[in-house]
Amino acid sequence: MDQYKDFAAIYDKLINRDIDYNVWADKIVNLCSGQNIEMRDYLDLACGTGNMTEILAKHFRTTWAVDMSSQMLTEAETKLRASNIKAKFVCQDISGLKLNNKFDLITCCLDSTNYILDNEDLKNYFENVYNHLKDNGLFVFDINTYYKLTAILGNNTFTYDNEDVVYIWDNFLEEDVVQMNLTFFVKEGSVYRRFDEEHCERAYKEEFLDRILHKIGFKIVCKLDNYVNLSILEDSERIAYVLRKN
Repeated sequence: MDQYKDFAAIYDKLINRDIDYNVWADKIVNLCSGQNIEMRDYLDLACGTGNMTEILAKHFRTTWAVDMSSQMLTEAETKLRASNIKAKFVCQDISGLKLNNKFDLITCCLDSTNYILDNEDLKNYFENVYNHLKDNGLFVFDINTYYKLTAILGNNTFTYDNEDVVYIWDNFLEEDVVQMNLTFFVKEGSVYRRFDEEHCERAYKEEFLDRILHKIGFKIVCKLDNYVNLSILEDSERIAYVLRKN
C-alpha cells in the first residue's frame, strides 16, 4: 500500500497534538547562529506536509523540500503558498538524493531516518546529504531511539478516538524493525471512511550511527534529547543529531 496517500490529508490534525515545530525550529536556528552558518540555502528532507519547511524557510533566501510522497508534497506546497513562501518541491527518495544544488542547512526531522531499513541505503543517504552540503554546512536529523522503538512501540497496540478520526495502531517487532499496521476511520459527513497504511521503522543504536557518520566525514557537533537537552538518557525517546561537514 502507498504510505501517506490518504494519511496526508489528516496528518497535521494528528501530529500537531504531539510535536511543537516552533520549538524545534527555534533550536535549529540558534544552532545555525552558534555555528556561524550562512542563512542562504535550505533543504528539508522528508518534508511531509511542510510544517518545519514553512517555519525555517522564513530564515533563508532559498528553500527546497523533498519527499517521496506526492500527496504530502501537495499538502506542503498548498501550505507554503498560503503563507506566501516560495520553495522548490521535489518528489524523491532521500536515500537516492540527487539535486543540482548545495545547501547551508539540511534537515530531516520527525524520525524519517528510521524509515531507512537497509544498511547500504542508510550509507547512501548520509553520503548524499554530505555531498549536498556546502563546506561547513549543518545537517540536523532526529531518530526514534532504540529504546522507544523496541521497548515502547515494540509489539504493542495503540488506539485513538477524537470522533473525527479513529485509528488502531498495531505493531510487530522483529530483528530491530517495527512493522506498524494502522487502520484509520475518518468521519465524512454521517459516515466513517476506512483506509489502511503500513509503515516500518528500524531501531538504530547510537554507536552504529556514529561510526557511519564519522567514516563519511561528519563532525558530530552535539546530540540533543528531543531538541532540548544535551544529555541523552537510557529512556530518551528522540535523539536529534547536529552534524557539520568538515
